Order: sequence, then structure tokens, then C-alpha cells
Amino acid sequence: MRPIVAQTFAKAVVAKTIDAKTLADAGRDHFGALRDLTGRLVAHPAIGRRVLLPILVAAAVLLAWEYGVRLTHVSPMIIAPPSAIWEVLRSNPGILLQQSLPTIGSALVGFGLAAALGIFLGAALVLSRAARKAFYPYILVLQLIPKVALAPLFIVWLGVGPTSRLSFAVFMAFFPVVISTMTGLMSADRNAIRLAASLTASPWQTFYSVRIPYALPHLFTGLKISATMAMIGVIVGEFVTAQEGLGYLIMFATSAAETALVFAAIALLCVIGLALYGGVVLVEAIVQKWLGVSITTSEF
Repeated sequence: MRPIVAQTFAKAVVAKTIDAKTLADAGRDHFGALRDLTGRLVAHPAIGRRVLLPILVAAAVLLAWEYGVRLTHVSPMIIAPPSAIWEVLRSNPGILLQQSLPTIGSALVGFGLAAALGIFLGAALVLSRAARKAFYPYILVLQLIPKVALAPLFIVWLGVGPTSRLSFAVFMAFFPVVISTMTGLMSADRNAIRLAASLTASPWQTFYSVRIPYALPHLFTGLKISATMAMIGVIVGEFVTAQEGLGYLIMFATSAAETALVFAAIALLCVIGLALYGGVVLVEAIVQKWLGVSITTSEF
């Protein structure tokens, strides 16, 4: 891995010798293509806003990054250009995929456990006033503590290994689900609850038929936040304890001054995080289709 990355860095350094006129001409060609694409977006504003416009912004940022690094002669060991990052991704797919699998597995398991624990705890705190008064202040205090500062304690308690990483990811991710579940269940329309009671509905029937539909928009908002927090928890755990995973790869590459490899690992983390977030959005869409209405409180 190291020789390949070193060659990438060497190519990036040589690329700095390209004269400014060549870069300017290439830049004009790229920006001309972007201008043509902008004209097409005007004809289809809805598509542009949802799909093409974000792609256009990303392309502009990448072009500014690439040519900015080259024109200012910034060392690729400080800021690697996108071309060098792409070369690392293209040249080392096996290693990067191998290191991605532990991170993906930990993130999925951690998010799943955090979601289950958060929903259960949030529902319990809503259904039991005594439990809410007894435990909610302590849950809030745990949220106020800087969580990264507690990472070493998880190592002391659970040792160096996947258990401590997974536990820390759950600890990071469960609080948004708890709060969103509580908020959603408590936001149910009082008139709907009274109507269910007047129709002799049992507490469980009222909970299932009234409170849960009102809680769905809040719940999915909390799950989306939790998905990102689970990724953060896994990476922090890998920074501290892991001998594998993208977090460990970032630490290794940073110590070896292989900046392009660091950015490549970060790019993969972004893809994994977006995929996890997209999975929550997909489940939300499935539930929305199953209910036959948009998941907003105004529909229930």
C-alpha cells in the first residue's frame, strides 16, 4: 500500500509543474461544460434542484479544489488534490474494502441496537410517569457530558476490542431516538386520544392506533440523527481501540503523512454514512406507502 500511495504523491507533485496557461485552458473547458449544464437546469428546475444542482455544486467544489491546489503549489502531503485521492481509491480497492467491512458492520449493529434501545426507553418513559421522573434527568445528564471524553472509560470497562467500540457507538446514538420517541408519543392529539377512549379502546389500542402514528415523523427524524451519531461513535472507537477499520486506517495514514489515503478513507466514510442515512429514508418511504399518507403530524 505504501509504495502505491507514494507513487500517487509523486505524480501529484509532478503535476504542479504544469504551466498556468494549460491549467487555465483546462479550467475554461470544464467551466464551459458546467455552463452548458446550468442552461439545461433552467429548463428543468425541479430536476435541477433535487438531483443535478447538488451534483453541479460538488463538481464546482472539486474543480476549485483540484486547480486551487495546483496553482497555489500546495504540497499534496498537506492537501491532496481530488485526482490523487481518486488514484488511491482506484489503485487500492481491495485494502480499502477490507478496512471498510468492520466499520460498516459495527455501524449497522450499533445503529440497530441504539434504535431498539432508544424506542423502548422512550416509550417506557412516556407510558410510566414515575419512570420518566426517575430516569429522564439522568439521561439528560449523560447527554450533556462530552461523550468523546468517556471513550477511555469504555476501554477500561470493556477492554480493547469490538465490544467497547460497539458499546460506545450505541452510547453515542441512542439519545436522539429516546428524545424523538418521547416527543412524538407525547404530541398525539388529545382529542384523538379522548375519541379512542370514548370508543372503549384499550390503552394498548390507543397507543398503537393513535400515539404511534403521531410519533412517526419525530421518530424518523431521530433515527436519521442517530445514524450519523452511530458512525461517529464507531470511528471514535476505532481511533482509540481498533486494529482494523477505516478509523484505524485514517490514524495509520496520518502517522505516515499519506494525506491522499486519509481523504480516500474519509470519502468512503461519507459514502457509508449516506448509505445508512438513505436506508432510514427508504424505510420511512416504505412506512409512508404502507400508511397511505405523508408522514407528517398534519395527516393524522
